[in-house]
Amino acid sequence: MGGTPVLGYDIDRGGGRLVVNPKEASRVRKIFELYREHGSLDAVVEELSRRVWSTKSWKSKRGIEHGGRPFAPISLFRLLTNIVYTGKVEYHGTIYDGEQPPIIEFGLWQQVNAALRKPTPKLKPPRQKHGTLLAGLLFCESCQRPMIPTYSGKGSRRYRYYVCQGARENGWKTCSTKSVSAALIEDSLMSQLRVRLNADHTRLALKIPDREWQAFTQGHTNGFVSKTVGKLRYNGAAGTVSVELRTRQGSQS
Repeated sequence: MGGTPVLGYDIDRGGGRLVVNPKEASRVRKIFELYREHGSLDAVVEELSRRVWSTKSWKSKRGIEHGGRPFAPISLFRLLTNIVYTGKVEYHGTIYDGEQPPIIEFGLWQQVNAALRKPTPKLKPPRQKHGTLLAGLLFCESCQRPMIPTYSGKGSRRYRYYVCQGARENGWKTCSTKSVSAALIEDSLMSQLRVRLNADHTRLALKIPDREWQAFTQGHTNGFVSKTVGKLRYNGAAGTVSVELRTRQGSQS
């Protein structure tokens, strides 16, 4: 029906049907098993990063190559909730038998999806003034200027952003980055830190005490970020975030 192919299947050029890609299908099965074992999107993302596994690589009808990307919690969630892997399809909320061979047993898919949708209690991080987590750390890669926290409101709701100082002073047309959702870039940073600092030897090299690392994994981010991150650069045109870490002596890596 068009769109981006999913990991585990290729598109039959003769009829447009989904055919199993054996190597990718094996990875999909292992990803489901990893989630059943760990019960955590973040833990599975870290393991997939360690294995250097990525999302689907494919070529369009026009011959354009689309490379795979490292898994993030949202892309992993989409994979685990995709009913196509059971040999079925969903259309307007109704599930039908599909023409594609199944990769995952329906029972396993149901088990994983029940766990994904089960509400789990989360520790609340310390309350902080809106948008201050990355203040002084986040820079616009296009303008090389700081990105400052701000927010807009609608009724009782607040929407937090970081805005390029150069764009604010010189006009929106002067900067390709302009602004970014605070939640989006903060979540991206947290995912990167969890992956990059997961190894004991890395935290040892950066002199990060175990108690601070454990507090960070439990949701206490503010003090940890300011001590660990030297600078973030956001490229609005490419949608990428680069992170420079600092040692406890202040140098960056």
